[in-house]
Amino acid sequence: MVGLMDFDPTETPSARDRFDRLYDILKSRICLLDYPPGTRLSEEALAAEFGTSRTPLRRVLVRLEGEGLLQSVHGVGTFVTDADIETLGQTYQLRMELAELLGVLSPNPPNPVLWNRLASLSTEIRQLADNPDARRFGQLNLEFFDEFYRITANEPLREICDRLFVQTSRIWMKSMGAERIDVATEAAIFADEIDDILRALEIGDVRSAALLHRTHISMSFIRMRLAARTT
Repeated sequence: MVGLMDFDPTETPSARDRFDRLYDILKSRICLLDYPPGTRLSEEALAAEFGTSRTPLRRVLVRLEGEGLLQSVHGVGTFVTDADIETLGQTYQLRMELAELLGVLSPNPPNPVLWNRLASLSTEIRQLADNPDARRFGQLNLEFFDEFYRITANEPLREICDRLFVQTSRIWMKSMGAERIDVATEAAIFADEIDDILRALEIGDVRSAALLHRTHISMSFIRMRLAARTT
């Protein structure tokens, strides 16, 4: 079994710990297209894989459905939803406006742990410019946002930003899979974005870091929309 068995053997995970781990695993599989749009998720198979009953599994599926990643069809099953740049255009617009607030509402002072983690991600992502790997790009993309949203202590804002990001993250994977977006080029751009943010955080300018992030969300949205219209 995977995922739920990966806890520290010296600790006894709580029900919440198990819920969060299962949620993270299924969310990652959906975002990385391990479960492509239209995939039917079998509760029986998932419960057997993770060694859990259907009740906690259903709670995870309900949360993922609430976040727009799944759709439950009565009498048929639970399916992975689709994502495309046109239908999620308004979601991108909202992400851009909220990104600025990350540096305004309860910003956390920069800390070495976050800075070092982002610097490490930049190095890993830049390596993809020479050795393109779409799935690894997707993984590092998820990791970056999980870390970057720590610049705010405003929990509701962080949760909303994460939910909106997750809804749009699959567009990258679909675009790269269809070769509408070049992995190497995007990796170089992404690494440059992180380096810009690092320079702002290094001098304690959290607001500028958030504004830089907003700018890159806008530019990435435009690049993907143009790519979708020219293919």
